[in-house]
Amino acid sequence: MAKVIVDGIPVEVPNGSSVLQACEAAGKEIPRFCYHDKLSVAGNCRMCMVEITGARKPLVSSCSQPVMEGMQVTTDSETVRAARRSTMELLLINHPLDCPICDQGGECDLQDQAVGYGRDCSRYTDEKRAVVDKYMGPLIRTVMTRCIQCTRCVRFTNEIAGTAELGGIFRGTNMEITPFIEQSLVSELSGNLIDVCPVGALTSKPTAFYYRSWELKNTDSIDVVDAVGTNIMLQIRGNEVMRVLPRRNDDVNEEWLSDKGRFSLDGLKRRRLDRPWIKKNGKLVEASWSETIQYVADKLKMVAADRIGAIAGDLCDAESMSALKHLMNTLGSSNTDCRQDNAYYDISERGNYVFNTTIAGIEDADALLVIGSFPRQEAPVLNARIRKRWLSLTEQFPIAYIGELPDDPTYKVDHFGDSPELINDLLSGNHAFAEILKNAKKPMIILGHGALTRPDSKIIFEKTMALANAINAVSESWNGFNILHHAASRVAGLDLGFVPQGQGKDITAMVNGGVDALWLLGADEVDLSGLPPECFVIYQGHHGERAASRADVILPGAAYTEKSGTYINTEGRVQRSFRAICPPGEAKEEWSVIYSIGQALSVEHPYRDLETLRHYMAEVNPVFAQCGLVKNSVNVSVGDGVQGNFEKQELRAVISDYFLTNSISRASVTMNECSKLRYAPSAEAAE
Repeated sequence: MAKVIVDGIPVEVPNGSSVLQACEAAGKEIPRFCYHDKLSVAGNCRMCMVEITGARKPLVSSCSQPVMEGMQVTTDSETVRAARRSTMELLLINHPLDCPICDQGGECDLQDQAVGYGRDCSRYTDEKRAVVDKYMGPLIRTVMTRCIQCTRCVRFTNEIAGTAELGGIFRGTNMEITPFIEQSLVSELSGNLIDVCPVGALTSKPTAFYYRSWELKNTDSIDVVDAVGTNIMLQIRGNEVMRVLPRRNDDVNEEWLSDKGRFSLDGLKRRRLDRPWIKKNGKLVEASWSETIQYVADKLKMVAADRIGAIAGDLCDAESMSALKHLMNTLGSSNTDCRQDNAYYDISERGNYVFNTTIAGIEDADALLVIGSFPRQEAPVLNARIRKRWLSLTEQFPIAYIGELPDDPTYKVDHFGDSPELINDLLSGNHAFAEILKNAKKPMIILGHGALTRPDSKIIFEKTMALANAINAVSESWNGFNILHHAASRVAGLDLGFVPQGQGKDITAMVNGGVDALWLLGADEVDLSGLPPECFVIYQGHHGERAASRADVILPGAAYTEKSGTYINTEGRVQRSFRAICPPGEAKEEWSVIYSIGQALSVEHPYRDLETLRHYMAEVNPVFAQCGLVKNSVNVSVGDGVQGNFEKQELRAVISDYFLTNSISRASVTMNECSKLRYAPSAEAAE
């Protein structure tokens, strides 16, 4: 630790810290534009200048100056104030006077700091320069005349996103930030450029001129487009979500958010189910809630218990799954399944189906093997953490892939092939990477759903567990065996036991004639082509898609922005979201409708409201009482002595179109446009 005196205040900071960090530790506010604590230091803007006593050059940029023992720093002398005023004057000489129409207005760093450090007039008399706006795709709107060349966007694409799509051309006052190729950005994290830009040069294109920041109210929530559990903030005006922003949580998403989670919000307003429907004489007609609830209850009374089934979708909250499971079990049915892809899991122990290393723990690993997964599309924010570890200068981080590699993973990998037989080679020690894994102190294995949704998934899982055992990936201090989920509801469903129990039928049996009544709880990815015509289908969800078109009864539900819900991310962390707006029309929260139907069936519920339902969930599984915590374990002996042969088919990626993976994103105009540009590039036309 180094002792530094800031404005007469002694502070201790770790060796290697910057003067800016020491000033913040002393409670001093230092203005800055180019500095960002998650990016490398550039020292471009010179706004963070401070005075150091005894230095050869008293004025230094505090972001790039390392601390030294006994250093004395002055942050608010007349010399420092004059330097900051001059720097601000230089930054503003070419900046356009369009604050009244700029989307960044009200939350612009340049605005805020110009008030505190700007001059009351400018000595610059030449004409302002103008810069041509750059095309960056359907998500990012550019007004490059506003750019102050802080290079945050360039550093983000190079360091965090790993796509290196932006750079600077020319020099001095003629410098321009531009994409290398005039085409849409390809990163799944490109929306974060809006957040890191300190001025209005990069703003959101889909919502340009829709709102002002001071009109919006904030509600904390959890992103459900993947299983990372990104902490987000919903910004609303009236009864409409206008913007989705990331909330900082260094254990989960740091301060990043995927493009799908940020920009698919327009899908919340399209193709919505807003009233109950009942099929009469082969045609769906509108009905009241009381009529619909009684109709469903009467139909279920006519069906034998073992002929009733329920399937939960990928966006469901834990409360609705818990309520539906209780109803099914009370009726005498064990036909429940939360695996729309029919993935294999060993649920005998929680550590067998979660990301045990934790997302933050990736930074401690020293070797990684990925099997049947492509994190860049399945979990972009988690993939950024892998890249962060790969870029770390502490030690090398070898990464190997087994399975399809559809795109650049954003870090260097050894791609061994697509055959699961490679697991046997690693297990027997006949592969070069086996030695790397054995010599690693903290090796990691990520097993994805490209491996868990195959006919031989059980063999792959058990042999991967055996491999984890062989390389000592699991110990008292380290757990390197990980399952990477891509469905937000999956871990909560497994924790609740929303899978077939005893003689219960799985999803394959249910959709192929195994039941006479099927309850689809937001299950939009299920293939219902094998379902008999006489099967009574209840669809409960928020978007009218393929499953809703097959339904005999439609129960309109609430999207994740319209209800308070519990979600468990891929690492097993319990998190809560809160209602931001009301559901459209007559739509209701799913658990409350299930509760009403249970009452019509004379079911005795162990809950009566959301709070008591959550208490009941904690009784079913204590993890639901541990919000924000991760407590996992795994028994590696599961993989010992496994027998069986792999299928000859190759390990394939489970996501073919990153932008259209759920009902909300498929309803989004923005996501459909992104999909066309990414997967049909010939259709792209620059503005």
